[in-house]
Amino acid sequence: MAEIKIAGARRTEFGKGASRRTRRDGLVPAVIYGHGENPIHISLPARELGIALKSSNVLLDIDLGDHVELTLPKSIVRHAIKGTLEHIDLIIVRRGERVVVSVPVHTSGEYDRDGILEHNHNSIEVETEATSIPSFLELDMTGLEAGSSLHASDVKLPAGVILISDPKMVVVHLSVRAAQEEPAAVVAPVEGADAPAEGAAAPAEGAKS
Repeated sequence: MAEIKIAGARRTEFGKGASRRTRRDGLVPAVIYGHGENPIHISLPARELGIALKSSNVLLDIDLGDHVELTLPKSIVRHAIKGTLEHIDLIIVRRGERVVVSVPVHTSGEYDRDGILEHNHNSIEVETEATSIPSFLELDMTGLEAGSSLHASDVKLPAGVILISDPKMVVVHLSVRAAQEEPAAVVAPVEGADAPAEGAAAPAEGAKS
């Protein structure tokens, strides 16, 4: 997994106004907490942080000047419209300790193409060492038939990784494609079918129907 070092600056101003000024300066407000330590309020360079967060479950070595904290992103807040980073919470981790994280699931293999593939869950929760979090997990769909599903228990887990999600949780389902209805046949009217038969008496003028 990726481990990236970023320099953090301690924050002494708090509140919405201070956060807006921080973001205007190209920085992202952040809080480091965990392991019984007092929360540390810092700011991180938005560009470097944005690049780092492109990797799933990235470990961030936050350089605070006097020491470096090994952290894992816990909660990320983005602007609802712009998508820019607004705030991030980082949890302290120690090398060798185990953590519970959500890891993306990538699918592979040939399945019944007559079915419609539905991704019910794009990730599953696992327990693993903090410094050995997989970037993604693989689910082999080879031979999956329409009307069948694959579950969390079917996801291949590396050595040392333990499944936390419900093993019966459906990850992908291959729906049966609905049969297309054939258009109803159009019956052409028989020529002259609506005309009175030859020799039939025409209705009397003024006769009531």
